[in-house]
Parts: sequence; C-alpha cells; structure tokens
Amino acid sequence: MKPQDIFDNDSLQPENSDVDINTDENISGNTHLNDPVVEESELESLKDEIDNLNDKYLRQAAEFDNYRRRTAKEANELRQTAGREVIADLLDVLDDSERAQKQLETTDDIKQIREGVQLVFNKLRSTLISKGLRPMESINKNFNPDLQEAITEIDAGADMKGKVVAEVQKGYYLNDKIIRFAKVVVGK
Repeated sequence: MKPQDIFDNDSLQPENSDVDINTDENISGNTHLNDPVVEESELESLKDEIDNLNDKYLRQAAEFDNYRRRTAKEANELRQTAGREVIADLLDVLDDSERAQKQLETTDDIKQIREGVQLVFNKLRSTLISKGLRPMESINKNFNPDLQEAITEIDAGADMKGKVVAEVQKGYYLNDKIIRFAKVVVGK
C-alpha cells in the first residue's frame, strides 16, 4: 500500500469529520495551532517587567517620602536653632547691661553713667549690624509706601511735600529684606 492510498481509504477516516486535527487539546477547539499565540516566555518577561516597574515605583515613592520627612525635620531644627547664634552674641550685651546697672546703683557720676550706657548701646548696635541688620534711612526722602507706613501728614512747606519729615519708629532690613517697616510722618 502506498502512502496516498492510506488517505484515499475511507476506512481510515474518523467517524466525526468535524474534528480538526490541527487543534491543541489545551486550547478551545476552534483555535488552530497555526494561529499566532503569545508564548509563555514572552508573557513571563512582560510580567517580570511589570514587577520591576512596580518595585522601582515603590522604591522611588519610599525614597521621596524619606526625603520629605528628612527635609521637614531639618527645617524644624533650623527654625528652633536659627536665633541661637544671635542670642549667644547678645548675651555679651546683656552682661554689659547688668554691669552698667550695678554701676548705676553705686555711682552718682552722671558722665561715667552716660559713657557706660553709650558703650552698651554701641555694642548692641555693632552686634546686630554684624548679623546683617541695617537701619532704613527715611528722613528727608520721598515717601515710599513699599518701605514706610505713614502715621500722619503735617504741613511742612512746599519743599517737603510728599517727603518724610520725621520717623516715629525706625524701619530695618535684615540681609536686604525688610523686617520692619518705618512708621513716618509725611509732609503735605
């Protein structure tokens, strides 16, 4: 018998001719082995990639959360200790003030008292200037509402119209930023 005779023989044909011999028993009956099927290795590599990306995302989120907590803690510590250096320098002025107070109680020499108080004030000013404090110059300058707060207006003549006549409270800069606006009297 020749091979072609086998296929021509009706006795070798299966009873149910609807059965497709090109199907896999693990796949539904109408899917053929010749159809493109996603291979398991490709599916596994995609799952691994998803797992890697999820892991990367979680690590990055945790790292950012740690960074946020660390910077918040550092900012809080900075706020708590920001004035420490200034206060430490002002303690010298406080010590001088206490010595001046004791001297006031024991002496009647007005000239000596005045010199002591003047020395304490000068030390206080120099300490604050060394920390970046700078007084605002306002008198005889044009009124600037961005720097000064007008308390009142007075008649001061034509040449002083719109200019600062007097300071009620001096304004200050700290490292070129305004920390207190000057309260002034303006000429009208």
